[in-house]
Amino acid sequence: MTSESAENMDTLQPLVQLKDHNIALLFSNYLQSLGIQAQLKSSQEDGHVIFCPEDKIAQAKVEFDAFILKPYDDKYQQAAWDRGETVTLNSGDFSLLSSFKDSFIAHAGIVTLLVFALCWLVFIFSELGWAQQIFYALQFYPQLSIEALLADPVRLIGPAFFHFSWLHIVFNTMWWWQLGGSIEKILGKSTLINLLLLSAIVSNVGQYLVSGSNFGGLSGVVYALVGFVWWFGYLAPDRGLFLAKPLVGFLLFWLVLGFADLLPVNVANTAHLLGLLSGCFLAVFTVKVIGVNSKNNIKKDSK
Repeated sequence: MTSESAENMDTLQPLVQLKDHNIALLFSNYLQSLGIQAQLKSSQEDGHVIFCPEDKIAQAKVEFDAFILKPYDDKYQQAAWDRGETVTLNSGDFSLLSSFKDSFIAHAGIVTLLVFALCWLVFIFSELGWAQQIFYALQFYPQLSIEALLADPVRLIGPAFFHFSWLHIVFNTMWWWQLGGSIEKILGKSTLINLLLLSAIVSNVGQYLVSGSNFGGLSGVVYALVGFVWWFGYLAPDRGLFLAKPLVGFLLFWLVLGFADLLPVNVANTAHLLGLLSGCFLAVFTVKVIGVNSKNNIKKDSK
């Protein structure tokens, strides 16, 4: 479908924005073959946006992640044929660049992308020879005091943006993109910013008190995202924000291995644990105190 009534569109939520009409139409037809109401709206300003019911957003996102990896799979074309449509994809319709744009950038909001980019810029410049200078600029306070805090407040959260290896930054930033992007899209920028600041401060201060100031990485914040999505999904499942139980179990198991000193790398265990707890706390606070089930509040914050 390419056009629907304004009243009906208001009951649906945007799922993904695509540049190519054929790709959008193909995926829209596939969602409908799964019993997911999908509507395609096209305009010169926004391109081609697929809308679907709010309670089906999470399922549709999973389907889109699979679709974008194999858009030429027969089952997608079969879904179009079953609906009496023929959709032909040209070789140029699904270039690597458009795939990246649709799957990566479309998933995340501006806050998610800015933090992602900042971490990678810091890492790249560190790899180019400025690691010592950058680490010193972002390092947590050698001696924590009110005077030091007022003189250089950036150091309170600075260590979160410095990573020590390729594996370190890839693991952290991809989890940040996945979970942070979902939080920002569903609950808005302010929720993600609050989560970032709270978890970075709590995990950094805790790690400093345990081991000193020689640490870095976004993993404390990542564990806060895990805790937030885990508990938010449990307390408000209708919002479409959730984390699969096997993934929660894996990350908790990884946390236990760190405390048991069974990992081959040095791990900021205190930062991980405090990040997880701060994320769980903020999820409970958001649902029980702020009341995220008010859709009007969420839509206003997301603008």
